[in-house]
Amino acid sequence: MKEITALVSRNRKLFFKDKGMLFSSMITPVILIVLYATFLANVYKDSFVSATKNMIDLPDKIINGTVAAQLAAALLAVSCVTVTFCVNLTMVQDRASGARKDFDVSPVSKTKIYIGYFLSTVLNSLMVNGTALALCLLYILKMGWYMSASDVIFVILDMILLVLFGSTLSSIVSYPLKTQGQLSAVGTIVSAGYGFVCGAYMPISNFSSGLQKALSYLPGTYGTSLVKNHMLNGVYKEMADTGLPSEAVTVIRNTLDCNPGTCCWRVTDVFNYGWEYSCIRSSLSSDYHDSGEIIILI
Repeated sequence: MKEITALVSRNRKLFFKDKGMLFSSMITPVILIVLYATFLANVYKDSFVSATKNMIDLPDKIINGTVAAQLAAALLAVSCVTVTFCVNLTMVQDRASGARKDFDVSPVSKTKIYIGYFLSTVLNSLMVNGTALALCLLYILKMGWYMSASDVIFVILDMILLVLFGSTLSSIVSYPLKTQGQLSAVGTIVSAGYGFVCGAYMPISNFSSGLQKALSYLPGTYGTSLVKNHMLNGVYKEMADTGLPSEAVTVIRNTLDCNPGTCCWRVTDVFNYGWEYSCIRSSLSSDYHDSGEIIILI
């Protein structure tokens, strides 16, 4: 345990010592939330208003709160995964600089070395995404706050789960890489494509049925759904209190990917957590066992 603690401390010190990597990691969520609020907020708002105008006239505060929560959920879902690729640069840097050769001849096992990389990536990513979460909550507070204390706690748990998933994914992808350029290229691809694949930038319900079925088997889809469910939970309750029929609220939930499903079933939050956790443990087999509720689609 002492070896792992020392390795984690060493990797974290290297992360903070590299001012460029630290600054880019910390500034990324700020840039994203500014871009989201500037360019996507009006698009989301216009789409939401056009979809609900025939049902009921919702107050502007509810509409703004819905848009803000949707944007914040999208930002957090993407940031928790993509930031880990930037933070996990230490593992590749050690190979490029030759420092890894010193570890290989040391009495420390390779398992402990990789655990040290993984845990330092998790801790550094939690710090960055904790900042992103605070900015998201402030943005929601300004636009329209409907979240309860339990919703905030669940969002924090969602963030931790997504960071664990992102750290696992970045560790697996970074394992064969030997240069910083290779990791930068992979990080660019992940940053550009992950938001669409997980349904953050555009709801998966807008895609074709074949693509929906394909994406429904990816763990990132359910991580995004968890964040959306908990950030929009208070908004849905407020919609129901204003007189919006429950059927209409259900349609809105489905449209925003809050009830994801595969081609055979629609799943609940308990399944979402179980699916993400199983992927973190690398048990990506088809023979998984879910203890959560499963609603069969008719």
